[in-house]
Amino acid sequence: MAKTKIKFLHKPNCTTCRKAKAFLEKKKAELEVRDLGKERLSAAELDQLIGSRDHRKFLNPRNELYRRRKMGKNPPSRDEALKLMAAEPNLIRRPVVLRGPDVVLGYDEEALERIAK
Repeated sequence: MAKTKIKFLHKPNCTTCRKAKAFLEKKKAELEVRDLGKERLSAAELDQLIGSRDHRKFLNPRNELYRRRKMGKNPPSRDEALKLMAAEPNLIRRPVVLRGPDVVLGYDEEALERIAK
């Protein structure tokens, strides 16, 4: 049975993304890569991607907009978060690694190991 391709949503200049991509490539994972800088996610795509998960986990706490708006203490509503992330891809915690129903945000070696199997 063929392995399901892993969707890898990233920004090439992101150090965490490069580290995760190298880890998955070392595991011989077949990646379907999408550059979030060139091919932004729409609010509808983000809504589908997040599904029933907590939208706040998809926000990048290291982003300037996140810090400036103090989103840690005053998180935006789901709708507002979707619009903000669609307009400002750097606000999305990355990389976003997807395989079937599994989603990994950021560099989580254990989770990436599981998704690569």
